[in-house]
Amino acid sequence: MKMKPILTVPVFAMSALLIGCGEKETNTAGSASSEEAHGHPHEEEGDHAHDEEVSLGTFKAGEMEIEAAQGHGMVEAGKEGHLVIKLPFKDNGATVVRAWIGTEDRTMSAVGKSDYAPSHDDYDIHAMAPSPLPADAKWWVEVEKPDGTKIVGSVAPKM
Repeated sequence: MKMKPILTVPVFAMSALLIGCGEKETNTAGSASSEEAHGHPHEEEGDHAHDEEVSLGTFKAGEMEIEAAQGHGMVEAGKEGHLVIKLPFKDNGATVVRAWIGTEDRTMSAVGKSDYAPSHDDYDIHAMAPSPLPADAKWWVEVEKPDGTKIVGSVAPKM
């Protein structure tokens, strides 16, 4: 029996459509959205919600005075912390800012790399706190300028 070509195309197209739909579900079903993972909506430019943040004040890194704020509640052992850094100069994100929770030597700490938020002109960083959390744990911040120079400073977290 010979199959009519007019039926072959719709069956093939329907199969491709079903396969494509299943693939889309697989890609999104297993991953949490940025909002679920970080508690705030994800925006294309790495922006963040400022209403949840608590000021940590300013601290020195080298000769630089840096503003810091902490989001997503208190720092806890084994939990993700959120730090927002405002540098004393505007460079449109050309600087790389890294941060970790713990001790200066980074022992047992996970270092988070920042996303620059142009609408606020600040840097948004997420880092996991070590477990157990050292008694003298701080937010440590490394600022790497576009010329390659690095400076490090620290600020006490909200615990």
